Amino acid sequence: MANKKEWFEEDFWVSVFTEDETNIDPDNNILTLYLVKPRKDISIRGAAINIAAEESIGTWTKVVTMNERVLKLAAKVYKIETLNDVGLVSIAYPLDLFDLEAGISHMLSMVAGNLFGMGVLDGVKLLDIQLPKEYVKNFKGPKFGIEGVRKIVGTYKHPRPHLGTIIKPKVGLSPKETAQVAYEAAIGGVDFIKDDETLTNQKFNPIEDRVSSVMEALDRVKEETGRTVIYAVDVTADENRIWKNIETALANGANCIMVDFLCVGFPILRKIAEDPSIKVPIHVHRAMHAAMTRNPDHGIHMLVLAKLVRLAGGDQLHTGTAKGKMEKPQVESMKRFSGVEGIRHMNDFLRSEWYHIKTVLPVASGGIHPALVPDNLRLLGTPDIQLNAGGGIHGHPDGTKAGATAMKQAIDAYIKGIPLEEYAKTHIELKRALEKWGYKFG
Repeated sequence: MANKKEWFEEDFWVSVFTEDETNIDPDNNILTLYLVKPRKDISIRGAAINIAAEESIGTWTKVVTMNERVLKLAAKVYKIETLNDVGLVSIAYPLDLFDLEAGISHMLSMVAGNLFGMGVLDGVKLLDIQLPKEYVKNFKGPKFGIEGVRKIVGTYKHPRPHLGTIIKPKVGLSPKETAQVAYEAAIGGVDFIKDDETLTNQKFNPIEDRVSSVMEALDRVKEETGRTVIYAVDVTADENRIWKNIETALANGANCIMVDFLCVGFPILRKIAEDPSIKVPIHVHRAMHAAMTRNPDHGIHMLVLAKLVRLAGGDQLHTGTAKGKMEKPQVESMKRFSGVEGIRHMNDFLRSEWYHIKTVLPVASGGIHPALVPDNLRLLGTPDIQLNAGGGIHGHPDGTKAGATAMKQAIDAYIKGIPLEEYAKTHIELKRALEKWGYKFG
């Protein structure tokens, strides 16, 4: 009998857990792509077969309970591309393996379950997942999507990039102070305002008082400008509290709610999105994502999480900026998973057709200020993009209103094809922002 180090190299088991690519039916399988870094004494093929076995019908040794009916449920390694000491491994999981009504939780237990702790692997990262129509039909997806959000804001007929801001400082302001910041940002030109991911229902700023104060301020903005500004209230909490937070927010006029999806889980996000009584968009924050996405050799790629957020029903999702410290593509075949190319690929998926599921508005956030607007819009794609600026608005030398105006002017300049330096000559808010943060990135 083979020992646990070599059983997967035997011809019989190779035949069970591998298949020619031409025999894989994408309509009857969930297709996955992993970056696999095997232990030094293990081949990439051996590591790939280990994953297929562990995540479907196999275990570390032969078992006498195996039969022909079970063998038909085996996951199949159908393509391997070698990249130096790692491999890009494609594995197909037969739909019959899944309880199609059990949702994302069960599916993740299969395609992203025990493999991350397997001893034959020094690293493994789930890079992508392709879901067939038969699986996706069980989900409703976003209620609003990009079109629905645009109809609220008033940019549906004439689409343009949306401008958002985050209330700063992250926590500590009172409801009245929060409302004043929101008013200044909205008057300055933002389309969207959100709580930071750490603010929910603390004593110094309870949801009831905060939402009523902010929405009253935004009503004044509506009266003064005719513009509707979205306010995403952070309702993130355990299940015994999140529904109370949502109820309180909606009862006080909230026109959007925000959820830290990895903190509450995909099932909660889906339940909120599919609740018919919740008639506002869901802004999805990705707090904690880097625990899974940051390591280039291990974890789960943000592209996978983005696809699942869309499946679960998020209307907007943070996907990253085009500037900053990112993974760099080492080979051509990895470009759609690395750096700016990876974010653009993810954004394009969220904006594209996908069965009956509505689109999701990608959100770029994190260190953006007016000088970075042109590169972010050019690299991330327009017009279906939202740029969120926190410090890049509230840190303006003339305050929040001027900061919002400067960001709006930077977006306008890009749309009109005018260099920022030229546009700033006749737009003082932009000029002042560029003088503070610089005309070029870095």
